[in-house]
Amino acid sequence: MKEHDFVTFADMSREKILYMIRLAQEFEKHPNRDILKGKVVATLFYEPSTRTRLSFETAANRLGARVIGFSDAKASSVSKGETLKDTILMVSNYADVIAMRHYIEGAAQYASEISPVPIINAGDGAHQHPSQCMLDLYTIYQTQGTLENLNICLVGDLKYGRTVHSLVMAMRHFNPTFHFVAPTELAMPEEYKLYCQERGIRYQEHTDFSEDIIAQADILYMTRVQKERFSDLMEYERVKNVYILKRDMLKGARENMKVLHPLPRVNEIALDVDEDPHAYYIQQARNGLYAREAIICDVLGITLEDVQADETIIEG
Repeated sequence: MKEHDFVTFADMSREKILYMIRLAQEFEKHPNRDILKGKVVATLFYEPSTRTRLSFETAANRLGARVIGFSDAKASSVSKGETLKDTILMVSNYADVIAMRHYIEGAAQYASEISPVPIINAGDGAHQHPSQCMLDLYTIYQTQGTLENLNICLVGDLKYGRTVHSLVMAMRHFNPTFHFVAPTELAMPEEYKLYCQERGIRYQEHTDFSEDIIAQADILYMTRVQKERFSDLMEYERVKNVYILKRDMLKGARENMKVLHPLPRVNEIALDVDEDPHAYYIQQARNGLYAREAIICDVLGITLEDVQADETIIEG
């Protein structure tokens, strides 16, 4: 990887994470700027996306950059058999940075090894989703005032949920306690449990989603069961509605507890939870703009000091 790729949290330091949070805070104060005027951001989405793609494109637009790319690989030369290597090399002729989502695990890593311009991983299969993780960390810090010593309950599809995989890796610096709540078929993969064990990260596994578990949480992170990852649709039907968060389950929750979700949701959070003060997933999605503004600037070598000194702020 080049110095300024944003592909995984595996090697990201504690200091870098806190630095990125400070950078995102600057963009929350003033999201509209011309600091990227003259730059081009390419968004290559080989899988469907709403929030990730639109927030990357909005981030680029609000910072004065232009956006190119595709939201459906069928509308590109991929449909003619063009390889990922050739697509990356061609697009790098036209763009200063590439944000890419791909259905194959490791695709972003591969792209970073061949691309002459920075690569941002916007999700690769069931592997990692580091830009979502960055906005999750920002949201956790925003709501808790810290990332330290938190009880984090991860619920639902922990096998294929790339967002929870990234979050486990990123939180290793901050002494978390995790509760992994999933049916056996969707349990946290062994590699991530081994990752926790090797680094002294406390975790417990549960198959029951109870009010007692919720009452211990500072962060309740819900996930949907991802139909698109299943080869056996009968297995999907068995587990798709196994955990549903209802508002009355939050009666014993800590005052500071927030319910997060990477979205989209299907049935795993009842609609009446939206009105509960613990619900924070809509604000979480909004934070994607600030986090991705920070990511784009960081990979382009624009520093926190540059942003703080920026005079291109557009008010309103």
